[in-house]
Amino acid sequence: MNEATTAKAIEIDAFVPLDSIDPLRIGEGYYLAPAQQVAAKPYKLLVQALGRSSKVAVAKYAWSGRERLGLLRVKDDVLVLHAMRWPDEIRRPTPEMLPDPVQVSDEEIDRALALMDTMSRDDLDDPEFADRYTDALAEIIKAKREEQPLPETPEPEQPVQVLDLMAALNASVEKAKTARGESADVHELPRKKAARKAPAKKTTAKKTTSRRPRSA
Repeated sequence: MNEATTAKAIEIDAFVPLDSIDPLRIGEGYYLAPAQQVAAKPYKLLVQALGRSSKVAVAKYAWSGRERLGLLRVKDDVLVLHAMRWPDEIRRPTPEMLPDPVQVSDEEIDRALALMDTMSRDDLDDPEFADRYTDALAEIIKAKREEQPLPETPEPEQPVQVLDLMAALNASVEKAKTARGESADVHELPRKKAARKAPAKKTTAKKTTSRRPRSA
C-alpha cells in the first residue's frame, strides 16, 4: 500500500453546510494550530472565511497510517478538526428497532411540545451537566494527598417508578417549573387508560450499535 498523499497535510476537498452532514458521522474533535509561521496567514484566512459563512470544510488527512475523512469548523477563532466516519461505517436502522405501531393524538403531541418549551435553554453551561465523577475523584485524590478525611458520598436518590408517558411528562413539567421558581400547578396531561405496574422481573434490552465495523 502506497503512502497516503495526506500523510503530512490536511487537504480540503469541499465546503458544505453543517446540517447536510449526518451527526452519526461526526466523531472526536481536535484543535489545530499552524505548524510554522509561514502557515499563519492561510490559517487565519480559513478561520475568517469559515467564520463568515454557514459552511464547514470537509478534508482528508492521515492518521495511524490510514487516510481519514474530517470536518473542519471554527471555535473561538481556532480551527477544530472532527474525525468523520466513512459512509460504510454507519449502520442503517432496521425494522426490528421500531416499536409496535401506536396511535398518538394531536393533544399529546402539543403537550410534549409544551414540555420541550418548558425545558428549553440557550446552552449547557450549568452544573447539572458537569462531570461529577471527575470532580469527585479529584476531591478524593486531594484528600488523600493532604491526609485528610475522605469526602462523604451522598446517598443516591431512589428512582421514581414511571407508570406511563403522560405521568412522566407531568412530573417533568412540574420539576422544570419548580427549578425556575414558577408555579408548579400545571394542567395534568391526558391519560387514556389506567397505568399498569411494571413487572418486578428485569428484562435485558437488545442493543444495536449504529457503527458498522470496518474491515482492514
